[in-house]
Amino acid sequence: MVCNFDLYILLFRRTLRVDIMSVADHEKFMQLALRLAAKGRGKVEPNPMVGALLIRDGQVISQGYHERFGAAHAEINALGNCQGSPAGATMYVTLEPCCHQGKTPACTEALIRAGLAEVVVAAKDPSEKVAGKGLTQLRQAGIKVTLGPAGAAARRLNAAFFKLHRKGRPFVLLKWAQSLDGKIATRRGESRWISNEESRRFVHRLRRQSQAILVGIGTALADDPLLTPRPAIRGRLSLRIVVDSRLRLPIGSQLARTAGKAPLLIATTERGLQTNKDAATALQDAGAELCCVNAGPGQVDLAKLLDILGQREILNLMVEGGSQILTEFLAHNLADEICAFVCPLLIGSAEAPGPFAGVGPDDISQALKLQNISSRRFANDLLIRGDLPGLDYLYE
Repeated sequence: MVCNFDLYILLFRRTLRVDIMSVADHEKFMQLALRLAAKGRGKVEPNPMVGALLIRDGQVISQGYHERFGAAHAEINALGNCQGSPAGATMYVTLEPCCHQGKTPACTEALIRAGLAEVVVAAKDPSEKVAGKGLTQLRQAGIKVTLGPAGAAARRLNAAFFKLHRKGRPFVLLKWAQSLDGKIATRRGESRWISNEESRRFVHRLRRQSQAILVGIGTALADDPLLTPRPAIRGRLSLRIVVDSRLRLPIGSQLARTAGKAPLLIATTERGLQTNKDAATALQDAGAELCCVNAGPGQVDLAKLLDILGQREILNLMVEGGSQILTEFLAHNLADEICAFVCPLLIGSAEAPGPFAGVGPDDISQALKLQNISSRRFANDLLIRGDLPGLDYLYE
């Protein structure tokens, strides 16, 4: 015979076991939803990547993700793909459902009409139009709402979306290829090709995932790049940006000659525009957009440029510049992530440039330490990626 105390302990353990299983299920299903969400990378911006699952009796009965900008959201696709009635089911969604009319109707209304029993959300939407309002609508309609499973992973997946809506600037990725001895070019400035063909194919993939690609005028003059992803995503062309304070970009460069086919923005200064009026006119006639970033003399203010890009809802900016532009982004704490290809070459020469210049720290303990580091091989090249410190916009 079981005494009352033993019965209490038995019931407590059973309840605790159910709670633990619930947490494990939340994590499992949300990780599946996050993998779905990632399929939209490079296609949905300036919207976030979102994935959704419908679950009944512990089984996935439907799924969906936001496939492209302007198309149905993940929640709507999951409901539409459901073969039977979704009433009473649980939805797992990686970001708070929207509650306003945009290019598509509010998702919260569709979830309420569907008669869902519960909605499990990984992270709140940081945008002012939503920011908790979607969760409130669902709760007021009698739907149980659980917030938080895999929240950190969901925010990191959409780091660019969170940064834009919390900081007003795009997420900045610094990318370069270097030799084993830390050189990005020879002493004469030659850099083609330090990385191998597999690495370069991956760089084109990164370009397709970026809304904007930036180089400094030094790189534009030395390499005459095109800066277009190959192959491109149909209907989506990345904005190409050249930081050019004195308007030195030649009208015969690949960038200028293709300005009518792929968008080109030249970030310059009032002094550059005033002292090079003929160049300004020629570049504009070729189809380039000239953006005066700062009125006074000096170099382009990169922080102001990021503010301008944020106003244009540019989520992802990939910087492919040389040592000077990379150093400027790093020195002013304007970058978020680093993507470095380390290649098995030895270039040598004290005159050959490395990826960064400047003074640097006196003590090794003061050096910047990357976080969330990952690595990947491309034949004999090694790609190292990591977050820079200070991604405070990802914290709740």
